[in-house]
Amino acid sequence: MRPQTGRNQKALSMRQAAIVAPRPDSDSDERELVERARTHSDAYAELYLNHVAAVFSYLRTYTSSEEDAADLTQHVFLRAFEALPNYRGQEASFRTWLFRIARNAATDRYRRQRWTLAWDRVPESVHPRSPSDPEAATLHREALTQVHLLVAQLSPEKQELLALRFAAGLSSGEIAGLVGKSPAAVQKELVRIMHFLREQVRDAAE
Repeated sequence: MRPQTGRNQKALSMRQAAIVAPRPDSDSDERELVERARTHSDAYAELYLNHVAAVFSYLRTYTSSEEDAADLTQHVFLRAFEALPNYRGQEASFRTWLFRIARNAATDRYRRQRWTLAWDRVPESVHPRSPSDPEAATLHREALTQVHLLVAQLSPEKQELLALRFAAGLSSGEIAGLVGKSPAAVQKELVRIMHFLREQVRDAAE
C-alpha cells in the first residue's frame, strides 16, 4: 500500500472536515467569530473548520486532483486571513466574501487551462453511488456519462452555477452575491439547467 504523502493527508483531512466542523448557531455567532478572528488565531481556525469542506469541494471541480484542490484551498484561506482586516460584514456575509476569494483563485487557474466541470467531482447527494444491481448500475453509468457530455457543452457561466450550488452548497442568495444577479434569477437559471440535463438524459434513454 502506497504511504500517504503530506498532500494526500491534507486532501483527506479536508474531505473529513465536514464531519467534525463546528457550525455557528446563527449569523450573529458567525459575525462575532469573524470579529474575534481578526486578533485571535484560534477563532480563525474555527472559521477555517466551518468552511474548509465547502471551499475544497468547490475548488475540486476546477482541479485535476484532490491534492491540487487542497493546495488551492490552503491558498484561499491564507489570502482570506491576510485580507481579513479589510472585511466589512455589512457588505456581505463572511461565507460570501470567502467564496469571492475562492472564485477569484479558481478563475486565475481557469485562465491558464481549459476548465470543464467534472460531474463526478460534485457531491454524491447530486449523483448517488451506482446501484448494486448490475443492469441498473450499467444504466446508471451510461446516464452519468451522458451528463458529463452535456455539462461539458454548457457555458462556463452555467457550469460555475452548478459548481457553486452543488459542490460548494451555496444558496441561491449566496450565489447571487457572487455573480451579480438576483436570487430569483439564479434560482430560475439553476432550475432551467437541471431541467435541460434531465430532459436530455431522458431523451437519450428512450
